[in-house]
Amino acid sequence: MSKIGVAVIGAGMVGRAHAAGFRAASTVYGPGLPEIDLVTIADLNAEFAQDSARRFGYRNSETDWRTILSDSSIQVVSVAVANSLHREISEALLKAGKHVLCEKPLAPSTADARAMVETAKKAKDLHAGTGFTFRRSPAIGAIKNELENGNLGKPYFFNGHYWCDYAADSSRPMSWRYKGGPGSGALADIGSHVVDLAEFMFGEIESVSGAVLTTFTQRRALPSGTAMGHAATSLSDVYEDVENEDLVTFIAKFKSGATGTFSSSRVAHGLANGLGFEIHTEKGAATFDLGRMGEFGYFDSTTPHQTSGYRQAFIGPDHPYIAGGMAMDFPTVNYGQNDLFVWQARAFLEQVAGLSRLPKVATFEEGLRNLIILDSIVESALHNGIEVKIK
Repeated sequence: MSKIGVAVIGAGMVGRAHAAGFRAASTVYGPGLPEIDLVTIADLNAEFAQDSARRFGYRNSETDWRTILSDSSIQVVSVAVANSLHREISEALLKAGKHVLCEKPLAPSTADARAMVETAKKAKDLHAGTGFTFRRSPAIGAIKNELENGNLGKPYFFNGHYWCDYAADSSRPMSWRYKGGPGSGALADIGSHVVDLAEFMFGEIESVSGAVLTTFTQRRALPSGTAMGHAATSLSDVYEDVENEDLVTFIAKFKSGATGTFSSSRVAHGLANGLGFEIHTEKGAATFDLGRMGEFGYFDSTTPHQTSGYRQAFIGPDHPYIAGGMAMDFPTVNYGQNDLFVWQARAFLEQVAGLSRLPKVATFEEGLRNLIILDSIVESALHNGIEVKIK
């Protein structure tokens, strides 16, 4: 391939991250990638589409995503819109011969996700990926490497959380994030990331139990204007019911014999983006905090007692994704969450180009499995915390 044409459907918070990621993808990890042609940003809101196209250097802006289907200059498309639209758009793109990178959660239901997986299978020469962006974190990758090379021994316990405050203010406007029924709130929106990371590092979850879904704000006012992402805006006097949860907690058992505890909240005051976890194993332990992305905590039980304890491991070129991944790829020169989108975009583009020098993006099948686990968590919550086997 001499050129790869790119489009992004969605010009909101995550859509802009995808758009910027594709723009910077050719600047990382050396030469060899075909020329990236930034073609179109599509969003129902014309102002958002135009602004994103201008900011990130895309030639066109559209209000109808269907224009992308017939555009032969576009080969790769990111789908970064409301979850309820993922299936319709992704399937149409695949049938039109486009490679698709769809944001998580893959679909609003497992039935929709299964259909998407089948459509992707029929499109044999096309790549279909799910955007679990935190898999690209160098610190998380480093901890995963320590587990896989045996330095930490057998996994015992995973404690993970994703705590945010975007819904803590009850005066924030109603949006699609508050619609969809049990499990489509804090669990699908942010908890899906923690579930994916747990399996990414500890292997498959065998069952879940003790799940609780809680909603604190029962009604929200519709916005009188247009809001992007979690931003506040002026409110109308029309209120609608919140249909999903503000908080979820549950327990998991892994096939390895390990146990996990999880919580995700969108009403955690003071935490705009609080992802973190602790793992405990046969030979040590490790910790990660998204607020300190450039490091992780590490404990090695083989260290002499006189000097034992957690130590800071600062991220550098010896860890995943850093070497060649930034303009200054030196030890302790930090990175941010936006870089993860660049590295994800680069990995997906390499798959499309047949290079695959980086670990591949999560598949549609992995996106489906994530939804199956989320459904099992909801089933546990709706039946007084019963244990539910992952089928």
